[in-house]
Amino acid sequence: MSQGWGWGSLFGGNAAKSKDAPKNAILGLRGTLDMLSKREKHLQNQMDEQDAIARKNVNSNKGVAKAALRRKKNYEHQLEQTSAQMLTVEREISSIETANINKETLDAMKHAQQAMKNIHGGLTIDKVDQTMEDLREEHAIAEEIAEALTQGSIGQGVDEDELDEELAELQQEELDNKMLKTGSVPVSDQIQRMPAVNTGAVSSRQQRVEEDDEEEELRKLQAEMAM
Repeated sequence: MSQGWGWGSLFGGNAAKSKDAPKNAILGLRGTLDMLSKREKHLQNQMDEQDAIARKNVNSNKGVAKAALRRKKNYEHQLEQTSAQMLTVEREISSIETANINKETLDAMKHAQQAMKNIHGGLTIDKVDQTMEDLREEHAIAEEIAEALTQGSIGQGVDEDELDEELAELQQEELDNKMLKTGSVPVSDQIQRMPAVNTGAVSSRQQRVEEDDEEEELRKLQAEMAM
């Protein structure tokens, strides 16, 4: 079988240009390969049959045995031709599949290139650089406008008394919440709400309390000694 088979010789010039030409060519070649495979099996069976006849008559009838060997050689030659044809067809199938894959890959790359071209359109590096520069200028203008609109209004006019009053309200709200939950005022909060006391007076009273405690302890000790 000739190795010069092509799409045009198999299916005609018009079919080779159609979209389904590679698929049709492969289907046709696979059909041929299947036929050759069946022929190969048939020839092998014929060879085995003639070999059996030759073995059976090798001693009793040499003429029959020799004729069987001759037919076996003929079948063997046909089998070799069939095997070569099968190899040629398989090679053609592989070639068409590879060519079809190459074509599909190239077509996909062309479509991708066209899509990129459409996306970029008339874009150039200079246009991109100019656009980015314009954006930076617009951002700078926006920052200046925002600063001008807020200048003199943020961070000024804060009344410290108002802050103290607001803080006291927050403390009172927190205390009220704790009273609702526990039913009593925590000692720490009571201390925080107590008015400021002169530290000197507190120290003097504490010292007198300590002295009274010492006098009391001394009287208890004297009473124990008297007993």
